[in-house]
Amino acid sequence: MQALQFVESKPRYAVTKAAGMLSSTAFWSRAACLQLNDVRPPALPGPEWLRINTRYGGICGTDIGTILLQSSLALEPYTSMPFTLGHENTGQVSRNNDDGHGFEPGQRVVINPLLACAQRGFADKPCEMCASGRPNLCAHFQHGDVSPGMLIGFCRDTGGSWGPEFIAHRSQVIKLPEEISDEAAVIAEPFAIALNAVLRNPPRDDETVLIMGAGVMGLVTLAAIRATGSKSRILMTARHPFQIEMAQRLGADEVIKPERGVGFFHQIAERTDAGVLKPILGKHVVKGGVDRVYECVGSDSTLDDALRLTRAGGMLVLVGIPKMPSNVDWTPIWFHEIDVHGSFGYAVHEFEGAPRNTMQLAVDLMAEGRVDLAPLVTHRFRIDDYANALATATSRGRNNVIRSVFEFDPA
Repeated sequence: MQALQFVESKPRYAVTKAAGMLSSTAFWSRAACLQLNDVRPPALPGPEWLRINTRYGGICGTDIGTILLQSSLALEPYTSMPFTLGHENTGQVSRNNDDGHGFEPGQRVVINPLLACAQRGFADKPCEMCASGRPNLCAHFQHGDVSPGMLIGFCRDTGGSWGPEFIAHRSQVIKLPEEISDEAAVIAEPFAIALNAVLRNPPRDDETVLIMGAGVMGLVTLAAIRATGSKSRILMTARHPFQIEMAQRLGADEVIKPERGVGFFHQIAERTDAGVLKPILGKHVVKGGVDRVYECVGSDSTLDDALRLTRAGGMLVLVGIPKMPSNVDWTPIWFHEIDVHGSFGYAVHEFEGAPRNTMQLAVDLMAEGRVDLAPLVTHRFRIDDYANALATATSRGRNNVIRSVFEFDPA
């Protein structure tokens, strides 16, 4: 079968890094670390694993950062190469399983891609984080029954949803009700990430919240705040008309198209009764600001702006994944005593009286009709058209892209 893999090669890395400065197409050229390979279906590590036939594999910003060689090298030890990309997924239980573990062949499912203690053979003696309901911080991402990797899609042994078939531990498999379309299901993974960020750092109803960025992570963070019942006032930044329309549809109180430079600071200041101050040299600062910022872009400039726009004693939640940020002034953290919280993956939270893993909660909220995220899937591509898919995904504004996916034929 053909699958898109990231291969380990220092010469490829060096050549692609240099060539990529001239053209982004270098990152998916024949010389790149990304390769469309003929691969064997992954072997099952044990009797508790199942084969999954892919229907959709989402093209996530994390995947793009990996392909563009922008991800922090600190994460490399938590992968095993070559790995087939793709952690956002939906598909069907394969008919080639010896034991369905309670899942019917052909059953529609979505997979929680996290490879923590339960999936690595440590279910009887989980690490402290897994035992406390935070498997996203597992101590065993490098050990156990499968090769290193925090997620399916970054592990050599599991495959990923950028191929027609991958494997999953039975504990990762979530049944999909008929009410949830395949298009909505493939958004369950980023929605679950947003639910984790929001439930760990829930806004009060009397707060003013700023969501920076109206890509998928910004939009699902907005959806998570509203789907979990918050009545907070939500300001959201968006650059393109199609993003503005979707943000309004999902419940933003006001969508702001940021003006350049200090103009953006004045836009926020006017809505929060804050002031804008000008140092002798350097960037403007805000006196006052919003109560809570969810930063969903991960760029140097948006991270720096987010710190300046959070009021004294407020909170900044990092939902977007920073790409080794530089040129960020950290002064507001100590000068305004801002709480900065990171957020990664999916975890267990108390919600409406019961502990819920956010991947399962994402599916439940969709099934209950509290949110419809199917419209976020705007572009579909076959796997052999990956060059066009990646060129489109990396030019989102020009192509009106919210989420692109690789599409595979139903089993």
